[in-house]
Amino acid sequence: MLELKANPNRPARGVVLEAQLDKGKGPLATVLIQTGTLNVGDCFVIGQHWGRVRAMLNERGKRQNNAGPSAPVQVLGIDGVPEAGDRLIVMHDEKSAREIAQRRHQLKREQDFRQVRLMTLDELSRQIKTGDVKELNILVKADVDGSAQALADSLSKLSTEAVEVRIIRRAVGPITESDVILAAASQAIIIGFNVRPTLKAKEMAEQERIDIRLYKVIYDAIEDVEKALEGMLEPVQKEVVTGALEIREVFKISRIGSVAGCYVLNGKINRNSNVRLIRNDVEIYDGKLSSLKRFKDDVREVQAGYECGLTIENFNDIKQGDIVEAYEIVMEAQTLSRPAVK
Repeated sequence: MLELKANPNRPARGVVLEAQLDKGKGPLATVLIQTGTLNVGDCFVIGQHWGRVRAMLNERGKRQNNAGPSAPVQVLGIDGVPEAGDRLIVMHDEKSAREIAQRRHQLKREQDFRQVRLMTLDELSRQIKTGDVKELNILVKADVDGSAQALADSLSKLSTEAVEVRIIRRAVGPITESDVILAAASQAIIIGFNVRPTLKAKEMAEQERIDIRLYKVIYDAIEDVEKALEGMLEPVQKEVVTGALEIREVFKISRIGSVAGCYVLNGKINRNSNVRLIRNDVEIYDGKLSSLKRFKDDVREVQAGYECGLTIENFNDIKQGDIVEAYEIVMEAQTLSRPAVK
């Protein structure tokens, strides 16, 4: 066992384990005291927020007047909801605590503003160099900081070489007007986990056409964002082979050229199909049909097991035993490639 020691006779310092916005109690932070003693009435700085200890609750929800080293307590009296991992530092007076918190809040706002990047020439150049990376901006709000952090981390892992997920903000509490304004400025969607938008925020979102998605299960949010990312990927061309024919006889007809008497081995061949001629497992020609007939009648398609006659557009070098492969070009939506979960 490690003989860990801390001085209880000094201003307290601790770390935030969890934080949430309680309807009756306001901002509430679960803090683990690491050194010193935290007393009711102490002024403190906690991340970009400040406050005065209005009350402390132990793990059973009972009030207590002080908390020493290694004691976890819920602290009331904060002016906002801190983030998990923020440091709590007791200050000598309220003025110092307020000034430090305001300075940190200003720095955080500047960092958030820098993350909201407009399309400049430099940004356009960056996207060209990286292969035209598309971005999906997301603003995450949750009932507790732990859930917000877990959801933001899970969504960030959906980024691929083709599409990048950017979490422009992660916060605790209901979806407010400021969240909608930020989403509108950065062309982002808002994801709420166990929270609801305020009435004004909902009206503003409808006016600005901001997409607000509300979830109670993290996996549902991840699945919806994944589908959205797949929709952002450009569709790719894919070749689908529809049938194969064997040329069993070649007829030379004046004014028409070479007509192939074929037997459809598998699949089917359409009048508008693309075809390639294969001889000795080597592709000889790739083009289109100019005619497709059953006996003397023009037909739209011929199924497997039937014979037909065909001519290939701008190509007459047809020989007995050649294989004609019919294919179509279809546009297929891309899917995200993610590593398997171990």
